Amino acid sequence: QVQVVESGGGLVQPGGSLRLSCVVSASFFSIYTIRWYRQAPGKERELVALIFSGGGTTYADSVKGRFTISRDDRKNTVYLQMNSLKPEDTAAYYCNTDIMARDYWGRGTQVTVSS
Repeated sequence: QVQVVESGGGLVQPGGSLRLSCVVSASFFSIYTIRWYRQAPGKERELVALIFSGGGTTYADSVKGRFTISRDDRKNTVYLQMNSLKPEDTAAYYCNTDIMARDYWGRGTQVTVSS
């Protein structure tokens, strides 16, 4: 049974930083693409960043230069380092992967950017 668990969210002031973690309990973790999505109240879920096996990455334009996605395949973990946070980054952040054509999602972790 594959499980996806996010952690690291919280309340932070504008300009601050947070690091989110996503642990995926799956064999052969290193071959999977892992994605971070976010969803703000009243808005559609949007792709924030993804990391391919081997480490290639892509980012949404809204977070380029501020967020960094990385992975530690020894720990089955993907990180999302978020710097220079803005109020508009406030959302629930979700981790996602697809294995054998099936989607797996975590329950999300809340990030609130407010003074």
